[in-house]
Amino acid sequence: MFLALVVTPELKEFLARARGGAVRLLKVRIQDEQLVLGAYREPEQSWDQDYDHFLLPLLDRQEPCYVLYRLDSHNALGFEWLFLSWSPDQSSVKDKMLYAATRSTVKKEFGGGHVKYEMFGTLEEDICLLGYQRHVSSCSGPAPLTLAEQELQRIKITEVGRLNHRGGVGVAKMCACYPLQVTTENSVDSKQQTLQGLAFPLQEMARRALQQLAQKQINYIQLRLDVEQETIELVHSHQTETRDLPCRVPKDTPRYHFFLYKHCHEGDYLESVVFIYSMPGYSCSIKERMLYSSCKSRLLEEVERDYHLQVTKKLEIDDGDELTEEFLYEEVHPKQHAFRQAFAKPRGPAGKRGHKRLIKGPGEAVQDG
Repeated sequence: MFLALVVTPELKEFLARARGGAVRLLKVRIQDEQLVLGAYREPEQSWDQDYDHFLLPLLDRQEPCYVLYRLDSHNALGFEWLFLSWSPDQSSVKDKMLYAATRSTVKKEFGGGHVKYEMFGTLEEDICLLGYQRHVSSCSGPAPLTLAEQELQRIKITEVGRLNHRGGVGVAKMCACYPLQVTTENSVDSKQQTLQGLAFPLQEMARRALQQLAQKQINYIQLRLDVEQETIELVHSHQTETRDLPCRVPKDTPRYHFFLYKHCHEGDYLESVVFIYSMPGYSCSIKERMLYSSCKSRLLEEVERDYHLQVTKKLEIDDGDELTEEFLYEEVHPKQHAFRQAFAKPRGPAGKRGHKRLIKGPGEAVQDG
């Protein structure tokens, strides 16, 4: 488990100076369990002319780092910044996890309101100027809908339409006011809604549990949404065997579960991370179904990206009793049907089959048996 790292006084002072606009770029490193200033550059030309010239030489192919890069645009707080997380493939898993777990600390210390875009890269082409331009283009365009987003869109449209028909305002008002990140395109060619998933941040205990799961110190995590705080919090991370899974699933409220499924397959011992989204039917409120469905895909993206947890199988269930040993094994290792049995002509009914009728050729008599 990683402890919270300390920001040195020198770095705090430099971050305050940088926010004023005197710095074009600054690099933050982890050294001796402290966040320290690695390097910085003052502006020479426009932001795009300085970008590759300043940024790329500072990237170490063996060590992760954070980079804050000042753009020339402004918002209400001053200059806008780009926050880069550099995590090269050649760096150690421990370093990758340590930097991933500390990213929010650096952003908070600098001031998230100054950050216009965040980027993550393992190769130079991910975060060079062309990579930045691709990132901005992808952020401005509508993303394709995942299955969870399609479900949320269907529920929202259905419920709003039903309540509008009845003259109701409850769920319709909630859908309109709650930040579901819905954008509507109205044009001659397109009248379809485009819906983005929600991204509730993980609370500290939840982040620590995911780090422990990645290190295989624990084998089970249960998470819930805190709707009031708009966060994802840890319910518990008790040691859990496969036979215990059904008892872990609540009967009256949704949950997210991560389970390290230890088993043997074809003579090999395997440890597979399984994600389980439990939604106990329609006993839950419309609001819960909408929020849990929408937050799911963004949570999985963050877990796989920041904690390097490779989720082998994603399951959706409405009853914990489904989670048997046989069910999990078949979901993780589905049977491959190598051949289809040839069609067998069904046998006729047993016993007397009635009169036989013999049909002769042209000019021959037809006899009944």
